[in-house]
Amino acid sequence: MLRKILLTAAACAVTVPVASSQVAFAQAAGQASQPRAYRINPGDELEIYVWGEDRLRRDIKVLPDGTISFPLVGQVNALNKLPREVEQTIFNGLKSQYRETVPQVTVSVKNAVGMQFSIVGKVRTPGAFTTGRYVNVLEALALAGGPAEFADMSNVRILRKSGGGLSVLRVRLSDVLKGNPSDRDLEGLPQIESGDTVIVP
Repeated sequence: MLRKILLTAAACAVTVPVASSQVAFAQAAGQASQPRAYRINPGDELEIYVWGEDRLRRDIKVLPDGTISFPLVGQVNALNKLPREVEQTIFNGLKSQYRETVPQVTVSVKNAVGMQFSIVGKVRTPGAFTTGRYVNVLEALALAGGPAEFADMSNVRILRKSGGGLSVLRVRLSDVLKGNPSDRDLEGLPQIESGDTVIVP
């Protein structure tokens, strides 16, 4: 009976080892979060409200070219704009429709599905991700489960659409993952843009 109890206790005491690199990665990703104002992307759903004018309340999806169409205003370019910038554009477009004070306009991002990027290569769960907020490259890799075994963290690349072509950003994350990264190290991490592809060799 005593032997059975000791064996049971020993079995309960077994722990699953976690690679120190994975722990360092999780810690660094947790420290890297820096909120940034969200800019509107194609595919986002906007809620637009003109105070006191229920007939002008709209839920509008941003078209692939980054524009929306709003009553009495017409086509509005929302691509990469802050919600308050779209508010001002609609407000200005409504001025000619009112003899007195123009009602306040409110624009909010109801569904930020346009912020999408992909992660491929040696990560635990590669694929396409929709965050609804901006993340840096370290946070993006955390969403993919972190680096897989034998991943080369000194040569991570970000493919970014630039005009009619692609630009390549090379990122060295191996230094960040060694010990405690400084605030300066984390501030230098590039932000992921919608449409980026992160490659971990």
